[in-house]
Amino acid sequence: MRRGGYIEETDVTQSKDYRLAGRLLPFITPHRGLLVTALLLVIVLTGLDLSIPWITKEALDRYIVPDPGRPETRLVTVDESDPAVRRFLATRPELRTPGEAPLQIPRTALNEADPETRLRLRAADMTGAVKAGLVLLVALFFNFLFGFCQTFVLETMGQRIIHDLRLTLFTHIRKLPVSWYHRNPTGRVVTRLTGDVENLREMFTSVITFVFRDIFLLAGILAMLIILDLRLAAVTLIVIPVAVVAAIGFARRSRSAFRDLRIRIAEINAHLAETIGGMSVIRLFAREKETDAAFKRLSDRHFDAGMAQVRIFALFMPVIEVLNSTALGLIIFYGGYRVMGGFASLGVLVAYISYLRMFFRPIRDIAEKYNILQNAFSSAERLFLILDTPMADDEQPGGDPGGAIDTIAFDDLSFGYTDGEPVLSGVSFTAKKGETIAIVGPTGAGKTSIVSLLVRFWDPQSGTIRVNGTPLSDLDPQRWRSRIAMVMQDPFLFAGTIRENILPDPDSSPSPETLDTALRHAGCGFVLDRLDQGMDTLLTEGGRPLSSGERQLLSIARAFVKNPELLILDEATSYVDSVSESEIQAALSRLMENRTTFLIAHRLSTARHADRILVVKGGRIAESGSHDTLMEQKGIYFRMQQLENGLAAVPSQGLHKSIQKG
Repeated sequence: MRRGGYIEETDVTQSKDYRLAGRLLPFITPHRGLLVTALLLVIVLTGLDLSIPWITKEALDRYIVPDPGRPETRLVTVDESDPAVRRFLATRPELRTPGEAPLQIPRTALNEADPETRLRLRAADMTGAVKAGLVLLVALFFNFLFGFCQTFVLETMGQRIIHDLRLTLFTHIRKLPVSWYHRNPTGRVVTRLTGDVENLREMFTSVITFVFRDIFLLAGILAMLIILDLRLAAVTLIVIPVAVVAAIGFARRSRSAFRDLRIRIAEINAHLAETIGGMSVIRLFAREKETDAAFKRLSDRHFDAGMAQVRIFALFMPVIEVLNSTALGLIIFYGGYRVMGGFASLGVLVAYISYLRMFFRPIRDIAEKYNILQNAFSSAERLFLILDTPMADDEQPGGDPGGAIDTIAFDDLSFGYTDGEPVLSGVSFTAKKGETIAIVGPTGAGKTSIVSLLVRFWDPQSGTIRVNGTPLSDLDPQRWRSRIAMVMQDPFLFAGTIRENILPDPDSSPSPETLDTALRHAGCGFVLDRLDQGMDTLLTEGGRPLSSGERQLLSIARAFVKNPELLILDEATSYVDSVSESEIQAALSRLMENRTTFLIAHRLSTARHADRILVVKGGRIAESGSHDTLMEQKGIYFRMQQLENGLAAVPSQGLHKSIQKG
């Protein structure tokens, strides 16, 4: 459901698995060569897996415990050059056949020899067993070799697919409207880019080809069971329908459990991001207990979701083990009967047991892979929910106002962050080239919203902004913003060097003289002087270790370096101490010369020298004029000046009410 415009994760519908797989296919297609290679390796590995029990069976039935029902094993070839063999034949002359070479004697005659002589008589069997063992070792070696190659190919493919997916997702998120960021907590977005993408990587590396391998292996094992002994296969396969029913039940229950678990993880991440970011406020207002209680509630819900998943998985695996043991019991019972009755050999029974254990291994694997698959599909649903969100118009081509910015006109503008809750209504005014427009008014009046519309962070619901007569919506957003510099009240600095934060485009750096002038005008000299590495000082997240005032000075320097046509100042000196404020104000005055400037003023002293002051109240422009004009009118601006200067003749509470009423 939607809460305050935020798309809750429970809005995700249970998309069909094949639809999700189809949407993931474009990310796999560029790497189909690796996928085909992995599938070929799967076929080879399946053949090697199936060969191992068969080699064991042949070693047993031909050499170790020969099957008396096979003509080729009724006789044993002996080496007459061995003295022990000659002594044994001397006691049994009837075993010799004149002219026969090499000599073959009935296998039953071996029972009359002592153990040591019996080994000498079975020298050919020993040689055959050794050869079978060597063949088995070779098969195991190639199984390891091709298994390594398959793992390497799969991991390479998975990493490349996820690399492409992560870039696509990040690029799409970067292009989403600002309103999307307001509705979605940072923790949830980070979860999408990290946890959910990682779930898909695990699917690509652990599921796709392994599922094919398990399917091939199951089909191969079924074929081998039927080839070895059809009747034994018929008895054993009674348990398969039960396993299929159990797998279907597991599939139906697991997906909703995985979806719920991922939602709870995202909730925890969002809460952690909010808590860590506001830790100072939490401690200042003694909100530790409430914060701990809120986190405990989220953790409890995550625990419940995790236990629901555990119960489903814990029930399924024992069911498979019971079916495995049941099938094994049937083999021992009925297979033993057939061996003792001479209907089957011991090698067949041993191979059957090996194949049966191999048969239930893919079923267990498929259950575990389905576990991963459902987790990945739950993540894919949320990722595609983001990718399906329409991007902002920033990337759409548009025109350019051309030449200097002569006029910016707001024409009957109305805007609201959510439908039915207007923030601005009927705003109309015109700013001319070089004019400084100060915007003042009570908190929540819509001051910042006006400049947010000007830089096209948002688009109005009605009305138009025109630049030199051209609708702002017809201009290329990126080219338009390249002509604007904005200094916010709360400056944002990237993790990196001071130089990287100040220079708008590292590839087109200004001359050292221009940069030095900008830093001097911004009053950054003393900041750089105290830092050993100067401009190359490395800043961490949030601009640490600089103070709030120093970060503000750097953001002002960034505006100087950009040398914009349009300047937007959101109380740019609010974090600068009183000693530096006069110097910064003078620098800003120089920067504002011959430039259109919008000044959001929370302190009226910064608006005093503006060419025009717009007083915003209730989303409308209530007053407009210079400082002197508005003071003479003795309206809202006049009363705000009284309140700020402490000159009110009425109590401040009454003055606040007077301002709100207008």
